[in-house]
Amino acid sequence: MARDTTDSRPIEGMDELVDYLAAGNKPREQWRIGTEHEKFPFYVDGHAPVPYGGDRGIRALLEGMQGMLGWDPIIDEGNIIGLVEPTGQGAISLEPGGQFELSGAPVETVHQTCREGNAHLAQVREIAEPLGIRFLGLGGSPKWTLAETPRMPKSRYDIMTNYMPKVGTKGLDMMYRSCTIQVNLDFSSEADMRRKMQVSLKLQPLSTALFASSPFTDGRPNGFQSWRGDIWRDTDNRRSGVLPFCFSPEFGFADYVEWALDVPMYFAIREGRYHDLTHVTFRQFMDGALRNELPDGLPNMGDWANHLSTLFPDVRLKRFLEMRGADGGPWRRICALPAFWVGLLYDDEALDAAEALTRHWTYEDVVAMRNAVPEQGLSTLLDNHSLRDVAREVLAISRRGLANRARLNKDGYDETSFLSPLDEVVARGTTSAEDMVNAFHMRWGGSIEPIFQEYAY
Repeated sequence: MARDTTDSRPIEGMDELVDYLAAGNKPREQWRIGTEHEKFPFYVDGHAPVPYGGDRGIRALLEGMQGMLGWDPIIDEGNIIGLVEPTGQGAISLEPGGQFELSGAPVETVHQTCREGNAHLAQVREIAEPLGIRFLGLGGSPKWTLAETPRMPKSRYDIMTNYMPKVGTKGLDMMYRSCTIQVNLDFSSEADMRRKMQVSLKLQPLSTALFASSPFTDGRPNGFQSWRGDIWRDTDNRRSGVLPFCFSPEFGFADYVEWALDVPMYFAIREGRYHDLTHVTFRQFMDGALRNELPDGLPNMGDWANHLSTLFPDVRLKRFLEMRGADGGPWRRICALPAFWVGLLYDDEALDAAEALTRHWTYEDVVAMRNAVPEQGLSTLLDNHSLRDVAREVLAISRRGLANRARLNKDGYDETSFLSPLDEVVARGTTSAEDMVNAFHMRWGGSIEPIFQEYAY
C-alpha cells in the first residue's frame, strides 16, 4: 500500500459502505492492471539486512530514489517511509522489515507492467549499488532471525506488531519476513466481481504452488516449499484466509461489508496521529463505542478505506480485486503473476473456462488445498489429480485468454510469452523452492550464502 487515507466525510449508514465498493465498477475499456512486488534489501558485504537509518540505510535509499524520480515523499512522524508519483500513478513503500515495495501504476497491458517493473529495478539498483545494497527476490527471508530483522518507523506497523501475537502465532513473520508479488484487477459489475472473486479464490492455492519460493528460514531448509503460505495459515484468521460466504451464488458487495464490519480494527488517524483501535470492530465504532476515546468519536470514509486495507483474505476486495497468494520471486515472476491472472480473468472465454473447471470445487476443497500446498506444492492432490495436472489446464486457459486479448508490443508479440516461467515449473515438475533446496544440499554445500548471488536483483 502506498499510504493511509484521510477522508473526513462522515458515514451515515451501511449503504455508503456498500456504495464505496460498488464505485469500483468500470466498463471493460477502463480495466487496468496494477502490479505490486516486494523484495528484501541486503548488504552485498556480509549479506546482512539493511536498517532504516544511517548513511547506507533504507532512509538514504528512499532519499536517493526521491532525488532521481522527483516523487513526493510520504512522511510519518518526521520519517520518510515511502514515495508517491505526484499524479498518483505508482508508489514506493516499505513493509515492516524493510521490504522495498513498488506499487505499480494502473496500466493497460502486461507489456507495460513488465517494462515498469524492469525500469524500477534498474532505477533502484542505480541508487542502491553505491550504498552496497542489493535486493533478494524470494517469498521468505532465508537467513535472518526475527530478532536480526530491522523494524521500519511506521506508526501502523507499531500497532500491528503489538497486536499480532494476540491473534496468531505467525503474524510477526508475515510482517517482517515475507514478500509477495500481487496484481490488482478490475470488475465491471457486482456479478462480474462475484465470478472473478470465486474463480480466483479457488485458484489461489495453485498460484501459491506455482510461485513457491520460500523454503529456508534462519539459514536452513524449513520443510516448506512456501513458508509464506504456511505463515498465512496462522496470522490472524479473523481477517485472512478463504472466505466461505464468497462461494455463495448470491455473494455481493454487501456480504463483504458485513464481514468487514465485524473484523477488529487496527487504527484510525486523527490530526496526523494513529490511534490504536484493535479493541473494537468497525461495527462497534459505527455504533459509538469510541465516542469518549477519539476526538470526534465516529468513523469517516477514510477510516473505512483504511480498514479495508487491513483485511488480508487470499483475494481482497476493495474497489478492485487483489490476488494475494503468490510468493515473491525473481524478476521474471514479476511479469508472470499479472499475466497468469489477466489471462484468466480479463477475457470472457477464459473466465468461462476457468469457471467451468473450478465449478465443482467446494470451500472445503479449497481450504484443504491451501493447507497442503505449503508443504506439498504441485504434488497436492485434488480429486486424485495433482496440482501439476491442474496447472497445465489452467495455464492453457490463461494462455488462451492472453491470446484472445491480442495486446501486442512494438515487435508484434502478444502477452502469452510472460507465462514461460510458469510453463517451465510445470514442465520440470519442481517448484523454485524444490530447486533451491536441491542446490542447498548439492551445489551450495549446505550454505545459504549463494542464494544472495543467484536470486538477487
